[in-house]
Amino acid sequence: MFSTVLVANRGEIACRVIRTLRALGVRSVAVWTDDDRGARHVLEADDAVRLPGAGSRGYLDVDAVVAAAVAAGAEAVHPGYGFLSESPDLARACAAAGVVFVGPRPEALELMGDKIRAKAHVARAGVPVVPGTDEPGLTDDELVAAAGRVGFPVLVKPSAGGGGQGMQVVERPDELPAALRTARRVASAGFGDDALLLERYLRAPRHIEVQVLADTHGAVIHLGERECSLQRRHQKVVEEAPSPLVDDAMRERIGALACDVARSVGYVGVGTVELLVPGDAPDDAFFIEMNTRLQVEHPVTELVTGLDLVELQLRVAAGEPLPLAQDDVVLRGHAVEARVYAEDPARGFLPTTGTVLGLEEPTGEGVRVDGALLPGLVVGPAFDPMLAKVVAWGHDRGEALTRLDAALAGMTVLGVRTNVGFLRDVLADPDVRAGRLETGLLARVERRPGGSATGEPALVAAALLAVADRHGPAGGRSGEAGDDRAGRAWRRDGWRLGGPAPARLDVTADGPDADVVEVTVLGGADDATVTVGGGGPRRARLTRLGDLAVALELDDRRHRVPVAVDGATTWVGTDRGAVALTVTGAAARAARRLVPRTRAGAAARPEVRSPMPGTVVAVDVATGDHVTAGQTLLTVEAMKMEHRLLATTDGTVTLTVRPADRVTLDQVVATISAPPADPARPHEGIPA
Repeated sequence: MFSTVLVANRGEIACRVIRTLRALGVRSVAVWTDDDRGARHVLEADDAVRLPGAGSRGYLDVDAVVAAAVAAGAEAVHPGYGFLSESPDLARACAAAGVVFVGPRPEALELMGDKIRAKAHVARAGVPVVPGTDEPGLTDDELVAAAGRVGFPVLVKPSAGGGGQGMQVVERPDELPAALRTARRVASAGFGDDALLLERYLRAPRHIEVQVLADTHGAVIHLGERECSLQRRHQKVVEEAPSPLVDDAMRERIGALACDVARSVGYVGVGTVELLVPGDAPDDAFFIEMNTRLQVEHPVTELVTGLDLVELQLRVAAGEPLPLAQDDVVLRGHAVEARVYAEDPARGFLPTTGTVLGLEEPTGEGVRVDGALLPGLVVGPAFDPMLAKVVAWGHDRGEALTRLDAALAGMTVLGVRTNVGFLRDVLADPDVRAGRLETGLLARVERRPGGSATGEPALVAAALLAVADRHGPAGGRSGEAGDDRAGRAWRRDGWRLGGPAPARLDVTADGPDADVVEVTVLGGADDATVTVGGGGPRRARLTRLGDLAVALELDDRRHRVPVAVDGATTWVGTDRGAVALTVTGAAARAARRLVPRTRAGAAARPEVRSPMPGTVVAVDVATGDHVTAGQTLLTVEAMKMEHRLLATTDGTVTLTVRPADRVTLDQVVATISAPPADPARPHEGIPA
């Protein structure tokens, strides 16, 4: 075994590899760019080396990574997943420097890293593949011509890379040119290679993948399969092992197929063969690609096999033979993983940013959390939006799903909006519970109304905190949180209202079309009567439990509520994640009355604002162009995803950004001026 290993990655996977290195007694060396100076993987490693550059670019610098390994005295480099994990250049550079690359040989990386060559290779070996193009380097015009032969709908895929980046489903021929431009742009930025391929898009398929493991002595085995059909925009969200579709006979068949694929390229290490199984022909399985690295979803395989895949990677890389044969692989129970992303389902799953003000991760029997979150960590737009993976094991699938749902209810990240509530909706879906899975299922779950994260305990806790904090001795102010000079009636202890006047508060959740809920508080935070909206009066009592939680007694029930105050925003943890609440009083209510509400048919706002921080990667119009409502103006990229910004109304556009500009949340990127009135119809729009 190695004595020192450099982990050429960041975040959750870097922490995961460091954990195994520590268990093996191996010294770990982390790398970091300026964005990650205080990141958890840097703090947990035995040593850390700074890489030049910022954001993801620093982690993609092969020469800098190898130089860091040599300088730190590392005998091996573990690339994790993403970044350089499938880079033949890194594998060759490591070999030239006398450092072991923990992964397959460069030849296997090159062949399987090119999806076009990989499909042609396995097809020659008799492995079924999805119909599509098999020629490398096709131009956009050639791909448009080939699409007619492949048949619509088609799937546009970057030939290099993975993780769903750049993939586009195209239903009609007229949509294909724009999809090709987008896919090339994303592929070039993410993988340094803009080559594309087309595949027939299979409707309602299941995404099944087989975990393979091979050593340098010729042994190749598989560790069962994973079900990865629950995806959004080709990005996996929930994964499980084993698949509810696969029986013993099918497992043996697809396992043998996956091992044959691995043998055909002389594979060494941990890898995954990905298959599509048509919904109307479950006995068929088509090869789509091989991921020549550890997968994000590897924990579910570890939980059902009892194996540490990172340890096996390291031992194989060190030249050891596999410690088990195929007959030794036994699957026990069931495991399900949910990916917690920094994204806002209420805003179309746009990436979110923020500072982690408070963190509570679930524990319990069969529960595992792989993450890299820390209080104080800044979640920015430079990296992938995945924050953590919550995994649960059970004796059967039902128990695993139940444990995972309970674990997600206990996952709270204050300061950053996440998809936790959406994940719980997914797990509650009848088709998911029954195992009727396919890759388009989540698109239907998205359209179903989910539960609200803003329950009554969250509203009451935020209101009582505002009353206590703004009128206690720390604030000493009056009039804003409550009405009728309520602040003057507070005693010096900050907890009891001496007079009878109630505090009338408006509590607003940050989000599109958020309702304002009036909460009336009579009394002090330690003994109050509260009324929420049109409900009846209830007894409430608030007790602080340290800096990041309160105990709320509401009538005869006691709730532990995670809270964190950030300026005018109170973050409150719920069993559906965290919600950002703003509490205001008389002054804000009066100001709102002066602003007319926007109703259907009212004039649209002329400003186009960025819904998230990111980088402008494409501009489709020029200043002075006439645009129509819904027309694409420009594209912003953040956290590996592109988002088109559309015209809000008809008129003449004025741009305020250019390609490669960085933009902030809510920044005005364009303004649309209304077209001049027609002089022949000067009174148009004015009622008689």
